Amino acid sequence: MRRLKFLFTAVLAAGCIFLGGNALPASAATELYYIGGMTAGFSLSAGGVEIVGFKEVSSEQGAFCPATEAGMRTGDVIVAVDGIHTKSIEDLNAAFARSKGKPVTITLKRGGEQAKIEITPVQDRHTGKYKIGILIRDTLSGIGTVTYIQKDTLRFGALGHAVCGEDKSALTIADSSVYLCSIVSVNRGERGKAGELRGLFMNDSRLGEADKVCETGLYGNFSGGYDFSNAETVEAAPLTAATIGKAVIYSTVDGVTPKAYEAAIAKVAANSRENKNFVIKVTDEALIAETGGIVQGMSGSPIIQNGKLVGAVTHVFLNDPTRGYGIGIENMLKN
Repeated sequence: MRRLKFLFTAVLAAGCIFLGGNALPASAATELYYIGGMTAGFSLSAGGVEIVGFKEVSSEQGAFCPATEAGMRTGDVIVAVDGIHTKSIEDLNAAFARSKGKPVTITLKRGGEQAKIEITPVQDRHTGKYKIGILIRDTLSGIGTVTYIQKDTLRFGALGHAVCGEDKSALTIADSSVYLCSIVSVNRGERGKAGELRGLFMNDSRLGEADKVCETGLYGNFSGGYDFSNAETVEAAPLTAATIGKAVIYSTVDGVTPKAYEAAIAKVAANSRENKNFVIKVTDEALIAETGGIVQGMSGSPIIQNGKLVGAVTHVFLNDPTRGYGIGIENMLKN
């Protein structure tokens, strides 16, 4: 097992738009869905190598940073060097090694647009490697909560919101495997500061494969070997069926077993074009005592009202962790 970073969006981190609606897809009207609530781990890619920081290179000519001098910024994604696609850190290091200190043309993605920068890698006098002074990553690992699994097809949906890189561009799937995560501790949410779940990525408990990530969440297929013997099934309900009043959310805040917690739908905004179709309030005293309310890692937690699946938790209010937003399940099912 390896420790995993966490993914979740607070209110200030949202902003991915999608087309809403007021009806379930025709194929979903009579389907049965297993209620999710289990925490899953996955790995996403920025479609290149993302710059997360800068560091001077110690060379024979002195210590300096070619990247900042060339105008590169944190959040830039390097997608090619001299026209050769760089999908990983290994690809980028190999490109610099091939340069042997001669100028290269870097193609980078910034704010949804591409630009080209000419830069000369310098040789690190300690390691002998050619560098441009950047700190980078090629994947972003995280966790989110599975919302539903369609009973007949085992197709699943999770998160309920987009996963975005530093430049707010949508990430693409790098590692299609999705694994169960065991929650080992919780940092409670407080006013002005989002809490988070802390857990372990369980390599020996594979849930299935993801094949799509978009503005309404992460989607894929559950493994046929997963044990659904204790899982509850429900029908999905359109946004027009949701009302202000009592509801239940399913989340995992300890171990690997989801539990039902009392909540309430405080507002319904069926025509919202964002993934903020509900305002949710956690009312369960046990959950509030454990987490403070909604915390990072709970995005995707299914919302059940009147015995039907109506949506998923997506955001937390930073000024009140007992409150957050939710997306209507019909908007997830459309994708």
